[in-house]
Amino acid sequence: MFVRRNVIPLVPALLSVALLSAACAGQDDAKSSPNSASSPATPHGYVEGATEAAEQQSRLLLSDPGTGDTRVLDLITGKVHDTARRAGVTALTTDGRFGYFHGADGTHVLDSGAWTVDHGDHVHYYSAKIKEVGELPGGPGTSVRGDAGVTVVTTADGRAGVHSRADPEKGAPGALGAPDRLPGTYAGPVVPYAEHLIGLTRDGDAPAKVVVLDRSGNRVATPEAECEDPEGDAVTRRGVVLGCADGALLVHEDDGTFTAEKIPFGEDVPKTARATEFRHRPGSTTLTAPAGTDAVHVLDVTERAWKRIETGPVVAANTAGEGSPLVVLETDGALHGYDLSTGKETTVTERLLKDVPEGATGEAAAPVIEVDRSRAYLNDPAGRRVYEIDYNDGLRVARTFDLDIRPSLMVETGR
Repeated sequence: MFVRRNVIPLVPALLSVALLSAACAGQDDAKSSPNSASSPATPHGYVEGATEAAEQQSRLLLSDPGTGDTRVLDLITGKVHDTARRAGVTALTTDGRFGYFHGADGTHVLDSGAWTVDHGDHVHYYSAKIKEVGELPGGPGTSVRGDAGVTVVTTADGRAGVHSRADPEKGAPGALGAPDRLPGTYAGPVVPYAEHLIGLTRDGDAPAKVVVLDRSGNRVATPEAECEDPEGDAVTRRGVVLGCADGALLVHEDDGTFTAEKIPFGEDVPKTARATEFRHRPGSTTLTAPAGTDAVHVLDVTERAWKRIETGPVVAANTAGEGSPLVVLETDGALHGYDLSTGKETTVTERLLKDVPEGATGEAAAPVIEVDRSRAYLNDPAGRRVYEIDYNDGLRVARTFDLDIRPSLMVETGR
């Protein structure tokens, strides 16, 4: 029976939703005009047609670049939804709700119909219909970063444009509209954070410098920090992490003031072993990144500390954070668990993947590990399946989803 185990008992959970909605309604009423007080308030993050739930409404977006077939796997019901075929997809990314299918001529946007709104002291979970949204311009090297208010597209030449989320959230095809162009060029993706935009600018061959823009593109702050050879970014509860040659920069907002703090590796790290692609559980402050071929970087953002964990040959890695293991897919096709504190291997599964591509792109893309608050997901392209892993129970395979496509590309939404 393909029903995901609830992490919250049903009756208390439903009561929780009612109470949180009421709390948010109170916040909304406080901000509304007297004329609106008689109108029913809706929870933050709600859009027309959505349903609020008591638990996270996770879905997996899956793509087979070889055939162009795509699927959406609902992890609550186990149901697989077909979506429009997309030829030429070379990469798949997400901002937690929308899936971005990158290709040579542009990026197709799919609304997965699952998202989370985190207010810090409470969380809202929503689900809605899966909908095609439209196309974004920009070929290879285009990056897309989004939050609840805006979607920012940065092209390979460093130019960036800002799209409002209001129209695509309504689900109308072609609703993306023309972006508001940001001034200048940027040395990497422009990242929405704390109702602002975080970017890196560079003058010639000099190190990149952090700039903070408002949503209209006006510069509001320039924290004193430099980033040599920037690559990789992630948004955490503590701020935006930007990968640099000598470690990372943490850009943090506190009561309207933005600061940038360097978190150095603490040792010489060759370019081939740098942290350039961060993966983590959304909401977590523990980031992972391959450290060359036989190790994984773990960055504890709260403690401002790096740790290098020696592993076998790494294909993919991720972790849910403190108290959970580092989960690594190695070239033997098995999942390996490592203690984040000691770096010691604690668990090894049987061989799950018979054919493990390494470091390729597109049709032969390497598998990935997606992590949420209770499970991890591993795609097996050759086996045409996805494994659900209970990372807190010895990397036990909780469920196996058999598919009719090769899920070479995978992202999780609803988190």
